[in-house]
Amino acid sequence: MKQEYIEQILEEIKKIKERDLLVIVEGKKDKQAIENLGITKIEVLSKIPLYKVIENVAEKTKEVVILTDMDKKGKELYHRLMAGLQKHGVKINNKLRELLFRAKVSHVEGLEKAIKSTEFSNSF
Repeated sequence: MKQEYIEQILEEIKKIKERDLLVIVEGKKDKQAIENLGITKIEVLSKIPLYKVIENVAEKTKEVVILTDMDKKGKELYHRLMAGLQKHGVKINNKLRELLFRAKVSHVEGLEKAIKSTEFSNSF
């Protein structure tokens, strides 16, 4: 991963932590990877219906980060979550997702590894 992306991704993670934003991820491995980066406010998509997740999240917060994978399933989940949450007045913060897309990080669980495998990780 290019150094410029690492710096931007780390800066965005810092902002998410400072603002205590809720991050939605697909599974337990994604949650673990995000927790290892210092983010603690995480919602894991589980076996409950998506509309219930949307309702629960909408009750908790007014802004959310959706970090589903960049594969077909993840993109579909992202669009369904985004549409449902926006209908409930929740703002979607896409900055980190867009950075990951540009950096070609396709799976959230690989984010921590990608960051730590660079020389920049010393300051992480």
